[in-house]
Amino acid sequence: MTLAKALAYFLREALQNLGRSWRVSLLAVATIAVSLFVGGAFLLASGNFGGLVEHWRQERKVVVYLEPGAAPEAAEALRAELEGLPFVRAAQLVSAGEARSRFLQLFPSLESLVDQPGSVGLPASVELSLRPAGSGGREPPAGWAAQLEARPGVDLVDDDRDWVSQLTAVLAVGRALGLCLGLVLLAGAVFTIASVVRLTAYLYSDEIAIMRLVGATEFFIRGPFYAEGLLQGLFGGLLATGALAAAFELAKARVASTLWGSMLLGRFLSPLELAGLVAFGTLAGLAGAVISLRRERLGAAEEG
Repeated sequence: MTLAKALAYFLREALQNLGRSWRVSLLAVATIAVSLFVGGAFLLASGNFGGLVEHWRQERKVVVYLEPGAAPEAAEALRAELEGLPFVRAAQLVSAGEARSRFLQLFPSLESLVDQPGSVGLPASVELSLRPAGSGGREPPAGWAAQLEARPGVDLVDDDRDWVSQLTAVLAVGRALGLCLGLVLLAGAVFTIASVVRLTAYLYSDEIAIMRLVGATEFFIRGPFYAEGLLQGLFGGLLATGALAAAFELAKARVASTLWGSMLLGRFLSPLELAGLVAFGTLAGLAGAVISLRRERLGAAEEG
C-alpha cells in the first residue's frame, strides 16, 4: 500500500471513529477549543496593549512645570538649555494662558476651578519630547529628573517614563499569567484527547489483536488513532479561531469607543498567528494520541 493510500485510509477510519463516538469527541474538541480561545484572547489583548505601550515609549515626554510668576525670559532660557540636551528631540514653552486654553478645551465643565477668585491659575511649563529609543540618542542619566526639579524656578517635573515602565511590568505579568493559564488548559485538553483515543483503541482491541496476528505493522495499526487525535486538535483550533474572531467583532462593536476598548481591540490576530493557534491545537491533539497509544503499546508488550 502506498503512503497516499495509507493516509487516506487513516483519515477515513478516523472520521468514522469520530462519528461513532461523537459525544466524547465533541468534549475533546470543545476542551481544546476553550484552551486555545483563552490563549488567543491573551495573545490578542497583550499584543494590542504591548503595541500601545511601545507607541507611548517612543512618544514619551517630560513636562517641566515652572513656579507661578516665572519670568518669560527665564522660562525661555530654560527651554533653550533643555533643547540642547542630546536626549531631547524638541522643547516647547507653554505659557500660563495657553495652558488654561488647553485645560478648558479638554474639560470645559471645570472652568470654575481655574477662574475662581484667589486661584493662581495654571503654571507655565516646558514640554520636552525625548528622542525615541534606539534612534541614536542616549537615555537621560539616572536622577536627571530629580536634579531638574530641584532647580530654582522649577515647581514639578512629570516624567512619562515612570508610568510607561510600570505599564511594561504589568504587561509582562499579564503575559506570564496568560501563558500559564493557557498551558494548564492545554494540558487538560491533551489529557482529554488521550482519554478519548484510549477509549476508542480499547473498543477496537479485538480488531487490533487480529491485525497484529496477520502481520500488520504498528504504523498501519496506529495510523487511524493518530489521525483521530490530529483531527480533534484541528477542529478544536478552527473552532477556537472562529469563536475568537466572532468575540472580537462583537466586543469591538460594543466597547471600541471606550478607552480600554480602543487599547485592547486595536487589531485582530494576523493570519500567521491564527495559523499558529490552529497548528498548536493540531499538534496538541496528535500529542494526546501519541501518549494514549504509547500506553496501549506497553500494555500489549506486557501481554506478550
